[in-house]
Amino acid sequence: MTVRRGFGEPSGGRSDLVIGREESFAAAREQLSRGGSVLLHGPAGIGKSTVLRTLAGEYARTARTVLRCSATESESHLPFLALADLLGLVLDEVSGALPDAQRTALESALTGRGESTLQRDGLALRLAVLSALRALAAAGPVLVVADDLQWLDPASAELLGFAARRLGDTPVRMLCAVRTEGPETEGSEYGRHLRAAPPDTRAVRLGPLTRVQVSALLDHRGYTGLPRSTVREIHRTSGGNPLFALELGRALAESPTPPRPGEPLPVPTSLRALVLSRLEMLSEEARRTLLVASAGARPTPALLHAAGRENAEAETARAAELGLLAPDPEGPAVRFAHPLISAALYAEAPAAERRAAHAALSRAASDPIERARHLALATTGTDPEVAARLAEAAALARDRGAPSVAASLGLLAARHTPAGSEPGPGEHRLQAAEDAITAGEVDLARDIAREVLARATAPGERVRAWMVVIEAAGQAIGEVDAVFPQALADAGDDPRLLALVHYQLAWRGLVVQGDFAQGREEAAHAAGLAARAGDRRTELLALAFQAQAETLMGHPDAPATIQRALKEPQDPRVACHHNGAGSARFRWLVMSDRLAEARTTVTALLREVRRRGMAESEVHYLRFLAETELHSGHCGRALDLARQSLTLARDAGIGEGAGAMQAALAEAAGGDVERALDLAREAVRRAEEDGDAVYLSRALAALGHAHLVAGDWREAVRALRRVRELEAGAGITDPARGRWQGDLAEALVRIGEPAEAQDVIDTTRAHALRLGRESVLAVLDRAEARVRAARGEHRAAVARLTSVRDRLAGLGYGLEEARAAFALAELRAGRPGPASYDDAARLFRRCRALPWLRQVDAAVAARAAGPAPERAGTPDGLAGLASMERQVAALVMEGATNREIAARLFVSVKTVEATLTRVYRKLGIRSRVDIVRLAAGRAP
Repeated sequence: MTVRRGFGEPSGGRSDLVIGREESFAAAREQLSRGGSVLLHGPAGIGKSTVLRTLAGEYARTARTVLRCSATESESHLPFLALADLLGLVLDEVSGALPDAQRTALESALTGRGESTLQRDGLALRLAVLSALRALAAAGPVLVVADDLQWLDPASAELLGFAARRLGDTPVRMLCAVRTEGPETEGSEYGRHLRAAPPDTRAVRLGPLTRVQVSALLDHRGYTGLPRSTVREIHRTSGGNPLFALELGRALAESPTPPRPGEPLPVPTSLRALVLSRLEMLSEEARRTLLVASAGARPTPALLHAAGRENAEAETARAAELGLLAPDPEGPAVRFAHPLISAALYAEAPAAERRAAHAALSRAASDPIERARHLALATTGTDPEVAARLAEAAALARDRGAPSVAASLGLLAARHTPAGSEPGPGEHRLQAAEDAITAGEVDLARDIAREVLARATAPGERVRAWMVVIEAAGQAIGEVDAVFPQALADAGDDPRLLALVHYQLAWRGLVVQGDFAQGREEAAHAAGLAARAGDRRTELLALAFQAQAETLMGHPDAPATIQRALKEPQDPRVACHHNGAGSARFRWLVMSDRLAEARTTVTALLREVRRRGMAESEVHYLRFLAETELHSGHCGRALDLARQSLTLARDAGIGEGAGAMQAALAEAAGGDVERALDLAREAVRRAEEDGDAVYLSRALAALGHAHLVAGDWREAVRALRRVRELEAGAGITDPARGRWQGDLAEALVRIGEPAEAQDVIDTTRAHALRLGRESVLAVLDRAEARVRAARGEHRAAVARLTSVRDRLAGLGYGLEEARAAFALAELRAGRPGPASYDDAARLFRRCRALPWLRQVDAAVAARAAGPAPERAGTPDGLAGLASMERQVAALVMEGATNREIAARLFVSVKTVEATLTRVYRKLGIRSRVDIVRLAAGRAP
């Protein structure tokens, strides 16, 4: 129990279990900050106590008195114990404020002197607790912190609930946590505890963590280096429960050897005891039935019968009564109440019983993949027949679009393949590694490849393994530079193997050195070697690479190379691959302003890679589709797609920098500008860390664009000048690649550099004219109109913008059309002629371009306010702020709260807070009051 007075106690730091609780914290903080109470609830181990402690540490500073109690199950039978924890140390302070009968009853309950009971002294005790809290609150705010309400002794719970319901406007806040299972209904435990809380209490449920959050939690605790497939299994087994996930991570860290594919995670004794205590109430036969169910992928009563469990219905019904099983909303499957129950039950069983369960399922299962998997897990040692069945099952899984399953089956096949067989264990492992790459499980693929390299002597196996290591590096290909000489040495003079290595050398030249010409030459060489060797798959990949490089370079051979890459015969694995000819054609279509064809192409590719389970390609095609929708002015759709792509990229650990880059562009167009800036900075950081020269320029272009939308012209120019230097050094001449040139020219005009802006426009226009990039030419004309306006050529600027808007509309670039209308409105403001801010707003609204709509609103408000009054010798104190910063500062001057500002500007409260922080820093002030003083021309 803690009692604290005053305001100087520091709050504790955040625990790692707070990861993934941002929304819960926001809801609780909002409630507490306005004087309300909070009830945290959720299942055991979900992190309630950690969130409770963190919030209590934060809000203890605003309370004069903090009362705490934390009940335990073993003490829940002791009457008034929780009440003694809460009020024991303040009894002397409050007793003088209580009537005699109340004081006597309370002292008797808290000290144990006398025999106070609820039955005898019920009313006096109830009123005494209420009076004590009011007396404490009379001296200053009170915070009551109560953890594990479910273990409160009934007497304390009754008294606390009575007082809570009658506190009214008394400055007493309650911050409580309770374990709840099952539905949130009035008749449940949740409902009972909520009724015992103050009427204004906000219930905040803590749910399971996502897979990405579990990964972050494990990393934060120090369980790093786990393969993503293992992290996924931890997430599945723990059900997203942070305590369970950490315990599983700890067990893995302490295990001398990691589990092999098909083997269960090591479940620590602590968790086994937690979830298996109810098993003792089952018969031995019922436990064996549940073991068979835990070994199956999706067990049903029919499957259990076929596996020899004759009384499956009655035994599973009894398990459901004990809470071990739960109804399956999707059908008749036997579903465990929590995945950990199944894992613990399987881990607890002796190895012989587990093999017997798998043997029974290998005969009972109807699916050939499941039969093969169970047969493997029931078999010890090598067995060529079992290995052959596993290889067939892996091929079937591959055809079904389940490469992750194919990889695990391939590893099982390698384990059961005798040495000297054909194909041998190494071939099965390599195929498993390549399946893992397809599934996006790059950590697993890398580990398998290293295992092959440690054993293999055949050049073909070694080179294929090196290729997996390079593929697994992704954009960080520079980190595996030492691999290339070894791969070339193993390849010897075999053109098939050399083609594989030179294809990867093409990527190295592009990504590491940013040299498109070198990458193109290596790809052409690889295509020639592959054609000599009859390796059509590698030839197609190399041709597709060559086509993409030529497209970005503005090389005249690009269309012909694309056609060569699209010629038959095609390899279906390459045809839909994100580095294949389909992707090259999509890029060419987008850059050629054929947006409708580009959308059709990438939609078909996305459908196919999803069917095949190609995780990395799905990440890229979602990003490509988001790019197409953004060009078309469908900002809401683009934002959804970009967020999907980034979520998948983070989950698989592939393409995160590219995903952050595209998400930044989408957020800047249709979401939150602060979020766009954060994502763009992340993309730049990742590209720099990976040594990725290709995506560094694109990430910087996204950062410059986000600064432009935020109204920070100088930062936009700084980022985009770097892009210009990088692309010139890389030999990229096609301006449709990144489409940043118009942004740079516009930002240069804004900061008073029209001459440099014109140079950017002239240089870019020459390339755009040569390549026929109509949309780029229109955007350049829009930027040039701003240059002309800056030079006083107002009529020519208006005429140019009017033409530009029509051209962009005809090409289908909705957002760029709206930006042209906005520029036109800015030039016409205050001059004769039709006002067109409404027109710009209509177009931005059609695009769902919320950040641009906010710019229009700010421009309209500024025009309505008219010129600022002259202040002799006093500069405008807010003139140095960016557009978003000025809007927030203006609303502060109106007296709006952060939440009201967020609602009016369509941003989050967090964005408002971050913007105000920047305003304070730029202006050298510390408070909202200082903003008003500055704007009024007074010193803060």
